[in-house]
Amino acid sequence: MSSSSNSNLPVYGNYHSYYSKRPFVLDSRLGALPKGIFHGATVLDVGCNEGWVTCEIAQSHGASKVIGVDIDGSLISAAWKRRRVVWSRQGPGLSKAYSAKRKRDPGSDLANGSAPIPEYFPESLALTFGHLPIPPSTRETQDKFPHNLSFRTADWASQKIPEDDTGYDVVIAFSLTKWIHIHNGDEGLKKFFERVHAVLNPGGFFVLEPQSWESYAKTKRMDPTVNNLKLRPEDFQTVLEGIGFVLDHSTGPVGEGG
Repeated sequence: MSSSSNSNLPVYGNYHSYYSKRPFVLDSRLGALPKGIFHGATVLDVGCNEGWVTCEIAQSHGASKVIGVDIDGSLISAAWKRRRVVWSRQGPGLSKAYSAKRKRDPGSDLANGSAPIPEYFPESLALTFGHLPIPPSTRETQDKFPHNLSFRTADWASQKIPEDDTGYDVVIAFSLTKWIHIHNGDEGLKKFFERVHAVLNPGGFFVLEPQSWESYAKTKRMDPTVNNLKLRPEDFQTVLEGIGFVLDHSTGPVGEGG
């Protein structure tokens, strides 16, 4: 998660310029998930940082509503800017042939429509001429990018947001559990898992990328309470199953450090 602290240390995992360390647009972690998991879904991205993954889900994976939440307000401000950048760089819809192929495969992320082409225009155009204005939302566009995407500042591990009331089809927690674990302890992490289970709609998915136990050692200089933790990442599956989750899909390590 991310920090509301004035410290320059990323004590809640609030790495500014995080995506300079993961220099890609199409996130390989999303590509490793079951096909069509986001299509028509309401998605919550917890600990969204600057919103790169959140924007990709909203723009290119057919989600009808995507909410990114992070504890760090400055990162959320950057996420809103990222939304505008992505909108400015996308091109027209896919070709009819490609769109037809997608329609023949209803499990595809971009089925049932001609999706825009991500990264169609170079970033230099937006830098030179400014970002394109986002048009008003209409009934026809409210579930399409960029109107299907919003961001909120909140410590979601312990704080409700309005969208929780209607539930989610997919909840994502990429590289997040270590920070909740360190700052809230074993019981706090269990409560986070319980909270995810409570807001998931029946048949919904919890997409979890836990950090390795070895990575916890790097944070000891920021928070020595690491030494008090009993749970280990290899225990998480047992904890999740005790709450009511069922393991549907496991990918193993994906991408750079994921």
